[in-house]
Amino acid sequence: MSTPPTPSANPSQRLPVYRAEQLRVTDGANLGDCLSYADELVPDDVYELRYGAEVQSLFFEVGDGSHYRISDEGGLGVAGASLVADSVLTVMPPTGETVEILVLVEVDSEGHVVQIYAAPLAPLNEKTPYSLVGLDRQTARLRMAQMACVSFTRGTRITLASGKQCPIEDLKTGDRVLTRDDGAQEVRWIGSLTMRAVGEFAPILITAGTLNNTGDLMVSPDHRLFIYQRRDRIGAGRSELLVRARHLVNGDTVKNVEGGFVDYFQLLFDTHQIIFAEGISAETMQADQRTRPVLPADIKQALQQPGPGQISDRHQAFEVNEKLLSRPDAADLLRRASTK
Repeated sequence: MSTPPTPSANPSQRLPVYRAEQLRVTDGANLGDCLSYADELVPDDVYELRYGAEVQSLFFEVGDGSHYRISDEGGLGVAGASLVADSVLTVMPPTGETVEILVLVEVDSEGHVVQIYAAPLAPLNEKTPYSLVGLDRQTARLRMAQMACVSFTRGTRITLASGKQCPIEDLKTGDRVLTRDDGAQEVRWIGSLTMRAVGEFAPILITAGTLNNTGDLMVSPDHRLFIYQRRDRIGAGRSELLVRARHLVNGDTVKNVEGGFVDYFQLLFDTHQIIFAEGISAETMQADQRTRPVLPADIKQALQQPGPGQISDRHQAFEVNEKLLSRPDAADLLRRASTK
């Protein structure tokens, strides 16, 4: 195994967001005001997305304790500033289908609000009235945790220690799975949730053969795939790579699958592992402060000591910067790099 660069202690996460001023009240008590935090919102106010509003990237990580902070990967906000998961709003357009919006608040060192961000969990349309029909102050961290969980979809075949291929929904705690680095390892916890396949929760389909996978592989957008390059075709400067599925989308062999619902499954081991799914290497769930809200009480307790799912430095350093993958042939280059 090649020697990796110094790893980042905290994995970052990206959210597509709008600045609060791009969502304004067009009818209701706060007429003319932009989106704000929960204490200032009024039910039944109607919001519209400003014409020409563009989604921007907000990168964040978990800092000391369990507090979020804006990371230094670029995008919006001041690196190191605190980020508060304020609330989850439910809004309804005239069609009657609801959309959830995660409200995030950037604050300075003195606790003053610097900026408010709206992260829609399904697409918003311009010039469409959205009525505020629900406001939940308790589930913001849970929604962020659900997005941070790397997940396989129902039907994904996982390679067991015996070499047998097992659909992920048939796996059980204690089953021994083949890992890339540590041989056979027991599954410590299996999570599952069903989500609307829209926006940040829409899975990514990697069609059979695209990365030398034996079958179609469908995973959550931020799920990272492990690729060993025999030849460095993308300029990463190393042979071992972790690549997020979302960064490979080309609309052809790798694409978003929107519509209906998706069943997601998470696998947790004693340490963060690389396993084999549909014949290629993919990571398992990391148990950290980002994902903690989805975990059962006994696993949360184990997080207080070195234990289940803890981040492995040997893997964290291999993640590829999105800029190196901003090309339509990225998936093809990686496929060829792993075989020639």
